[in-house]
Amino acid sequence: MNRFVKVIGGVVVVAVGAVVAAPFLIPTDTIIQQVSEQVENTTGRKLSIAGESQLTVFPSLSIELNDVAFANMASGSAENMVSMEQLAVHIPWLSLLSGEAKLERFVIRNPNILLETDNQGKANWQIMPTTAAAPTAQTNEAAAGPVKLPQGFDVSLGEVAIYGGQLTYLDGVTGAKQQVSDFELIVALPSLFKPLDVKGGLTYQQQRFELNTQVDTPAKAIEGQTFNVTQTLASALLDLEFNGAIAQQGKDIKGSLKLAGDSVKAITQWQGIDLKAKDNAFNQFSVSGEMHLAGETFKLSAFEAKLDALAIKGQSQIDLGARLNVMADIDLGMLDLNPYLPESPEKPAEPAQPAEPGEPQPIVWDDTPIDLSGLNALDADIKVRSTGLIAKEIKLGENQFSVKLKDGKARLGLDKFNAYEGKGQGKVVVNAKRAPYQINTDFSLTDINAEPLLTDAVGFDKVLGKGSISWALNTQGQSQKQFVSALAGNLAFSFVDGGVKGANIAEMMRKGSEMLKGDFSSLKEGLNADFDPNQKTDFSALTGTFTFKNGVGTNTDLNLASPLLRITGSGEVDLPKTYVNYRLVTGLVDTIEGQASSDDSTGFKVPLRIKGPFHKVDYKLDFGSAAKDKAKEEAKEKVKDKLKDKLKGFFG
Repeated sequence: MNRFVKVIGGVVVVAVGAVVAAPFLIPTDTIIQQVSEQVENTTGRKLSIAGESQLTVFPSLSIELNDVAFANMASGSAENMVSMEQLAVHIPWLSLLSGEAKLERFVIRNPNILLETDNQGKANWQIMPTTAAAPTAQTNEAAAGPVKLPQGFDVSLGEVAIYGGQLTYLDGVTGAKQQVSDFELIVALPSLFKPLDVKGGLTYQQQRFELNTQVDTPAKAIEGQTFNVTQTLASALLDLEFNGAIAQQGKDIKGSLKLAGDSVKAITQWQGIDLKAKDNAFNQFSVSGEMHLAGETFKLSAFEAKLDALAIKGQSQIDLGARLNVMADIDLGMLDLNPYLPESPEKPAEPAQPAEPGEPQPIVWDDTPIDLSGLNALDADIKVRSTGLIAKEIKLGENQFSVKLKDGKARLGLDKFNAYEGKGQGKVVVNAKRAPYQINTDFSLTDINAEPLLTDAVGFDKVLGKGSISWALNTQGQSQKQFVSALAGNLAFSFVDGGVKGANIAEMMRKGSEMLKGDFSSLKEGLNADFDPNQKTDFSALTGTFTFKNGVGTNTDLNLASPLLRITGSGEVDLPKTYVNYRLVTGLVDTIEGQASSDDSTGFKVPLRIKGPFHKVDYKLDFGSAAKDKAKEEAKEKVKDKLKDKLKGFFG
């Protein structure tokens, strides 16, 4: 027994002595030199370890390397591809004795990693030497293909950590540069056939991101098989969640995607873009749906998106090829665009008398340049529906429109249109290939309520009634003012059971008739009164057509039928100057029995002048023309009477 104890004790003493003496007996520098030479022989690049190296064997085998650098490719922009302050590896002795390579700890401190391509597109991470023979498409595909793990091969990692440092990507062809830094990542991999977990954070463009990634089976990823991934990313700017599967070495990705944030403005500002937006616009947002990225095609189905008060549903597909192509079918819900439209610039102050409180203000067209060059950046085929739309003062009901964009030419079709109690169809074609931009419109609207439509569209609220409007108009320019000034084409309208606000033409005609008969008592009641919003001229029908040129609409067939009036006329509507100049020939019906009367004569006639800016139109009788017309009519009647008398005398 004593002999056995002595043997055991001797073995322990030898073992302890071996452990203590091992760091001094193992030639560390020689090992490092051999490793460096082997790396250089294999990759063609130098691995240097300039700092002190330390090898310990108790309680585990530990290797600590300081000031480590791995050389860059010859055409790279920097000397080293990878450099780090310290690399420490801890391997349990039991794993070595059992024949399994397991890491207890693997720590990298302050790495500086440069991934780049040169101006020929060659990547510095392609470190394995190529054969002298010219590569073929088949060999390239094989080199980039999946790796087959040896039978029984496995890797087990304990704590793999990266602290500090940065990773930079440089594109030598485009000059693009991306960088992440301040790593604090912990990787846990008990086996290649068990889940891989990555947790921690990093900084990208001065913004901190916390991430949590889980890969269900790393062996599948290495061998190019389909594997599942769960990814969360959190920051002060946005939160992202992805739960799906990756196939074909990342060429096919599908799964559920959620993205949300508190401010679009903050994200654009982070990217160096000053998004000039109102306080209630471009704030909270969220996107969720099922995504599928296959090659250069990205599909998002059953997605729901929210931006501020807007709620959007639908599906879309984006082709990320040489030219961006977007296809979508979207339901916008109730779409209020006013928070996202720019404010109209204030008109510079003019040296004039200040307007009295409540006085109507003139209409000023916005001359701010409009940039439509973005339409040249992509192609699109989009269908959009909404339960309602508000833009500036224009309000639409349930509608559906389509957008087709090809080579800078856009076609916007109103497939379903409900607004101002009516409905219609139409299209707008915008050619933004080059400036000045060209716009063509073709619309047909029926049963439209005239007053709110004209008020919201052009600020003209003088026409009442319901009817139809159709137009084929075109223009060109780069601002609202230029578009209005270049307007050309045709417009037709037909309204029933309405009125013209601002004057009671029938009453003015009666007073004019009394004056011409010698009763001047009407003068004191102001025949030539200015626009009075409390006055109105009713009509049973109002029809006419306009021909526009340089923004000026000319009409020659205006016709208004009323129980007491018959009006025809012609004139101009000058949109650039927001000015109307009309001369109406007004016939006063002889009887006041209204439309029930069988008297179709128009009795007394007098021209009526409608003139002035849109915000302050004046209605005045043209007495000079009226008197001349009256004298002509009387002269005609006298001639007729004399002719009748002569005819009677001739025929006896």
